[in-house]
Amino acid sequence: MKKQDIIFGIHAVEALLNNSPERVIELWLLQGRDDERLMPIVNAASQAGVKSQRAARKVLDDKAESTQHQGVVARVKAAKVLSEADLDGLLNELSAADKTPFFLILDGVTDPHNLGACLRNADAAGVHGVIVPKDNSVGLTAVVSKVACGAAEIVPLFQVTNLARTMRHIQEQGVWIVGTAGEADSNVYQADLKGALAIAMGAEGKGLRRLTRESCDSLISIPMAGSVSSLNVSVATGICLFEAVRQRLG
Repeated sequence: MKKQDIIFGIHAVEALLNNSPERVIELWLLQGRDDERLMPIVNAASQAGVKSQRAARKVLDDKAESTQHQGVVARVKAAKVLSEADLDGLLNELSAADKTPFFLILDGVTDPHNLGACLRNADAAGVHGVIVPKDNSVGLTAVVSKVACGAAEIVPLFQVTNLARTMRHIQEQGVWIVGTAGEADSNVYQADLKGALAIAMGAEGKGLRRLTRESCDSLISIPMAGSVSSLNVSVATGICLFEAVRQRLG
């Protein structure tokens, strides 16, 4: 595991400065850019005591290994990888605060753009944590942070060694796990998503792996009226999470 990472993009860097400024080692801003969108970064850095330096666009392109940095690049201490033990700690915290657990499980999502978009959905829906397998899954990369628009710095991402075992463990803590599968008999709008819940989503195309599917308490589908047989995993995740939000608000 690298001890240092690069994070880029206005929302991702601003969220980092607001939530974990101690992780920032160096901060570079595009030379000559002083517009309104950059001012929150400048102010957050100033308040956190983080010094920034100006650099040419080519320098930022090289540091980010991307042209999508929006004029903001930070070199940071790598985030702590959260494990099963950290997940237990969060479950205890939720129980002590009398909060109903709400998790997202992503099985086999290897595209950083999809993980970033799923983290953004999870943050918007009020999910307490996202659980992924250590293998066969993308971790927190610079692209994930950029696409997540700051959510990667807020929503805990738990990388677990054995996903099926972790699922059984949270079930023992009273969390009901609903998995998505195209052939499921009931759909997301018929399911009861109000209690302690984890929604399990598989990668687009492959869906949930057999062991993951068998570890779910129930399976649901998303009704599809058109000729396309599946949705992008981040879109499907948004639909399922916000149906749960709608039921909980009701």
